[in-house]
Amino acid sequence: MVTLVTGGTGFVGSNIVRELALRGHEVVSLDIGPADSLNYQYLGDLASQVAFVTGNILEPADLESLRQSYQIEKIVHAAVFTVNRTDLETARSKDIVDINITGTANMLEMARLISPERFVYISSGSMYGMTRSPDQYFNEDDPSRADTLYGITKAASEAITQRYGELHGFPTVSLRLSTPYGPMERVTGHRDNMSVPHQWTGKLLRGDPIAIDNSGFGRDYTYVLDIASAIVTVVDSNDLPHDRYNITNGVWVTCDQIQRTLSELFPEVRLVDEGHDSGSAAAATPTRGPLSGYRLWHDFGWTPQFDLAAGLTHYVEWRRETGFLD
Repeated sequence: MVTLVTGGTGFVGSNIVRELALRGHEVVSLDIGPADSLNYQYLGDLASQVAFVTGNILEPADLESLRQSYQIEKIVHAAVFTVNRTDLETARSKDIVDINITGTANMLEMARLISPERFVYISSGSMYGMTRSPDQYFNEDDPSRADTLYGITKAASEAITQRYGELHGFPTVSLRLSTPYGPMERVTGHRDNMSVPHQWTGKLLRGDPIAIDNSGFGRDYTYVLDIASAIVTVVDSNDLPHDRYNITNGVWVTCDQIQRTLSELFPEVRLVDEGHDSGSAAAATPTRGPLSGYRLWHDFGWTPQFDLAAGLTHYVEWRRETGFLD
């Protein structure tokens, strides 16, 4: 059982690769950059089940070589250009569209030739847009109101994925992720804006002060191990009652709650008042209400295992053990 994961050395991708290996899959990880020591350290003994391949989803020759080299049965397409800053969106508009849409089309064409048992597209809650308040949940039947290239390309890729599968006879499903945090989040060429938990756990471990954030900014932050668990649950399921699922813990978390929880868990946290409403760069970022996880629970019985305190505790322990303090 060979499962291909694109973007397999990245943040979410490396967690998908690890969870697949934990559940007995032989995994092929395709990424534009090679695996590094942190990837191998994260996998530990599971590394023997993973083949790391360096290649570009925008290069059909790379995908053809991959197709010829492995008997791929399932595909998890997680490679993406993650952009949530307007300056980067402006500077690299075409790259975003090329990687997120043309790259998806190339993977679907590869799937047409393979006829996989399942093609799983890793989408994002960004496809809903940022228009709903914290007390209103987004469910899978809500339309897209995305107003960024990232969100727009996610919504478009979902539709392309569904239609390609219908036309060429292979099952597809799109998984919309809430805001992830946890192990393996780091700056790469296609991800450079780190989550609030990443920023503040780093400051905690370096002994740096954390500016008090009263902005009210929040998201349904979901621990990445839970996200990977949900994805692989869908990959391994016998049936797919629906073609789109949210993956979330369904809990709205503000920056203030994160800071208070960190302070309760780790007395060494130093919160400082800088004299304005927010010390976080996230305050300038549009927010949205949480995603609903009901469909995933109803169809597969999946529930998250990490609440905020458990997630932050596990994350800080992982960063300490690995020495990953950046």
